[in-house]
Amino acid sequence: MARMLVSFFILFGLASVAVADNGLVNVKSTHSVKDTADRLVKALEAKGMTVFIRIDHAAGAKKAGLSLPPTELVIFGNPKVGTPLMRCDRSVAIDLPQKALIWEEDGAVWLSYNDPDYLAQRHDLSDCAAVLDKVRAALGNFAKAATQP
Repeated sequence: MARMLVSFFILFGLASVAVADNGLVNVKSTHSVKDTADRLVKALEAKGMTVFIRIDHAAGAKKAGLSLPPTELVIFGNPKVGTPLMRCDRSVAIDLPQKALIWEEDGAVWLSYNDPDYLAQRHDLSDCAAVLDKVRAALGNFAKAATQP
């Protein structure tokens, strides 16, 4: 019962800043794309996560002679979390490591990531509920650290 209440309050607390859409959680940022990505990387590294790569899609578009509003992708993970998920269903490895997309549209900046509930359904991770609870909370905390003042 306590676990359910904690989950409710976490979800309720994020509801004001997060919108789930098509398997994604979208959190509005109060910072620029670059600053949001910088803050995310700092928060991830502070918690011992590995940041594998940061991709600047707008810079790639520019090199190709095209334009794209600021758009960055941060790929990160931790084998202590990912491995138990892969033990539940190896197919989840296609969605790991985790990714966060930071993008701008119509003057608003968003941080988006895969909804753990979507991953649970997609890969039948019902035996990994405890791990997914930790992932859900961690992703919410990282998003908050990156997007809030």
